[in-house]
Amino acid sequence: MTEETSTTSPHADQVEQVIAALTRGEVVVIPTDTVYGLAADPSSPDAMRRLFELKERPEGVPVAVLVASIEQASALVTAPPMFHALAEAHWPGALTMVAQGSEVGARLHLGKVTTVGVRVPDHDLIRACAEAFGPIAATSANRHGEPTIVDPAELDAAFGNDVSVIIDGGVLDGTASTVVDLLSDPPTVLRQGVVHLDHTN
Repeated sequence: MTEETSTTSPHADQVEQVIAALTRGEVVVIPTDTVYGLAADPSSPDAMRRLFELKERPEGVPVAVLVASIEQASALVTAPPMFHALAEAHWPGALTMVAQGSEVGARLHLGKVTTVGVRVPDHDLIRACAEAFGPIAATSANRHGEPTIVDPAELDAAFGNDVSVIIDGGVLDGTASTVVDLLSDPPTVLRQGVVHLDHTN
């Protein structure tokens, strides 16, 4: 057996599992720094249609995108001045920022919207997946309107027959990210979560 070197990610096998499934156009269940998420390739209309079906979510309720870095996020949105200041202050972390989609972001299948919600999670596994694969669409792993699942024991019963990969990250905190709309001035908090911001509506 070959020993892992210090440069090998402790999540290498899981990263490979997730990327392979996303590449096949499948929906996966992943842990994040907040809650478990249903995740798919946002550039694939078929994969995103499947994600919305599993979530039982109207397409008018958009899905956010998890990315590996500020640079990756910046490619997806037309970033207003406050974007970079908030990103530097709170990423990686539980802050989702909604801004007008860039030309690249507009090609993603996130729902019937022209905006893109982006976040760099404080989770090594997900950042590694996003760095290797690209942006990953994710929404909390529960049916629309039902309680969020934070215990992996409940994930298999809920989604085991519908997804090919469920990554067990243990029992999670369960507090969703704060969502802030940067289209307004000052920005508007659409959902209060872990991060508390000053100078917002």
